[in-house]
Amino acid sequence: MPSILSIGAGIAGLTAARKLMQKGHTVTVLDKGRGVGGRMATRRIEQSRADHGAQYFTAHNPEFSAFVEELLLNSIAGIWPVSGPDDDRLPYIGRDGMSTIPKYLAQGLNVVTGERVVQLEKIDRAGTPGWRAIADTGHTFEADQVLLTMPAPQALTLLQDSNLDPTDIDLNALQAITYTPCIAVMAVLSGPTNIQKPGAYWPEQGPVAWVADNYQKGISPNQPSVTIQAGGAFSLAHFDDDLTTVGQTLLQAVASVVPPDRVVSFQVHRWRYSLTETRHPEPFLRAHTDAPLLVGGDGFGPGNVEGAYLSGLAMAEALG
Repeated sequence: MPSILSIGAGIAGLTAARKLMQKGHTVTVLDKGRGVGGRMATRRIEQSRADHGAQYFTAHNPEFSAFVEELLLNSIAGIWPVSGPDDDRLPYIGRDGMSTIPKYLAQGLNVVTGERVVQLEKIDRAGTPGWRAIADTGHTFEADQVLLTMPAPQALTLLQDSNLDPTDIDLNALQAITYTPCIAVMAVLSGPTNIQKPGAYWPEQGPVAWVADNYQKGISPNQPSVTIQAGGAFSLAHFDDDLTTVGQTLLQAVASVVPPDRVVSFQVHRWRYSLTETRHPEPFLRAHTDAPLLVGGDGFGPGNVEGAYLSGLAMAEALG
């Protein structure tokens, strides 16, 4: 069966790789990061844990709902009884943090981290069209087929740097996919917050979009911590500012629920591509190349965690 490179180890790339491996394909997953999951991210700080990317996810689609049931049955996911101001759907979380879900998906897969692919080359593989992926480490990886599941702007840059024929793929469709940035603060605390159960707080105004109490959420039982996520406008305006100053500003903005005298330490993370603002309506894009090349991810279809999963599933089905 054809060999496949899945470039990007977020939910879409891992879902596609898992499904294709189950069908008997040889699949290699590449990612520029140190681990899998993308924005399904959990960080350990001292004795605490903090989700600093996606905070929870919901399910509408039957196929994704079936996967969520699998996660629940295997004690990978749980329910956090919280919802946003405009969202009354059942919210799910990783039992030990959101990163437990991509780690579950990655079990049994050939995942190579620390490899940022900077160029794709069309090659001949014993008479069959294929691909060579060149990483910034100098390492190369070859396969018959390629999936790109990183954020759309990164996929667009890779394709442009690969000197493909402009008619190979609809680059305008990728350019139309836009994201809002997010600055996240993870603060370790010496005591509980003033946030009411079940542990989420949405300020009515100011730079902060919302605050998650990771102790009440159940992912940081040994030491209280909070995740503070800035709104899109603040994140955009201060994305390149000094991280310590930005963190102090956001902590001050929520001092009523996160008392300053309980903050032991904090770290700040910047997500350049956080929530998709404008998505492509279909679950993936297909290039018009001799060797299959598909582009998908959370910027396609319904977006968010569910959309990323469905995009990965659709790409796996398209490659058979």
